[in-house]
Amino acid sequence: MRRRPGTLLPVEAAILDAALRMRQAGDVQFHGFGIAKMMVDGADAATLTAHGTLYKALGRLETAGLLESNWEDADEAVVQGRPRRRMYTVTGAAQLALAQHRQDSRRAAPLGRAAWETP
Repeated sequence: MRRRPGTLLPVEAAILDAALRMRQAGDVQFHGFGIAKMMVDGADAATLTAHGTLYKALGRLETAGLLESNWEDADEAVVQGRPRRRMYTVTGAAQLALAQHRQDSRRAAPLGRAAWETP
């Protein structure tokens, strides 16, 4: 089954939600491990494995224009004794896409009892 263009998978919505929370806390940029840690510490841990890998989702979000990325300054990585990291920032379109996803999810949610529940 193919998804409609412009829709988000649950893992993509969770990434955007975590990234926007990080931005509100003052972290304008994030890296893959940082966003994964934010998701695992919250309620979005299950989405990391249930719907594909984090880095594939980050790539899809960047292709969709919801994230931008660049490589971290090499000098900073050397000082900290680790490889360079890919740093991501949320675009203005990300907040709109996440709001649309939430609205679509609310509309799709069944009202009242689920069909499989017995009265």
